[in-house]
Amino acid sequence: MTWHAVVAAAGQVPPETTRQAVGYPALFVLVALGALVPVIPTGALVSSAAVVACHQQPLPLGVLLVFGVAALAAFTGDVALYWLGLRGVRSRGGSRWLEALRGRATPERLAQAQAKLERHGVLVLVLSRLVPAGRVPVMLACLLARLPLRRFARGDAPACLAWAATYGLIGILGGSLFSEPWKGVALAVALALLVSAGPAVWRRLRP
Repeated sequence: MTWHAVVAAAGQVPPETTRQAVGYPALFVLVALGALVPVIPTGALVSSAAVVACHQQPLPLGVLLVFGVAALAAFTGDVALYWLGLRGVRSRGGSRWLEALRGRATPERLAQAQAKLERHGVLVLVLSRLVPAGRVPVMLACLLARLPLRRFARGDAPACLAWAATYGLIGILGGSLFSEPWKGVALAVALALLVSAGPAVWRRLRP
């Protein structure tokens, strides 16, 4: 095949296909990084991706792809972070990842997470991803209890599925209410941020 034929074939690729080829890997990378670095609002990201999928692809294919990619990325990021933290627990000198987790969980939240872990086991991981700021204290409690990586992964898998479904549904709501994608994205982002940050703000504002 000549160079001109290659260029001509590339020019015939539909823009939607190109966006999908770039969009889903980007979504995976950002959500996985968001599990490691808390500055990325992964919930809002998943909701926005679901809105775009509602408008660009036939239902339910696009939304299911967003759901699958988001859940797998969240699981990958969680397992990677837990593995890094577990190395710190087993090391005499600890690790910066373990210290970072300690810094993101107050003693009160950690104590609550440890008590729930003792009562309910890894099932508490499911709710920890849905409760704002609940993931890190529960993960740290699992680390301090030296929960094996395999057992943590078994509990974290349904947690990531439930998390991706929740924010995906927020995106479907935003996408179904407006014919213009940007309006749906704006609503989905606002709802996702409200769900993730609202309870923490309420606790701070309470007298």
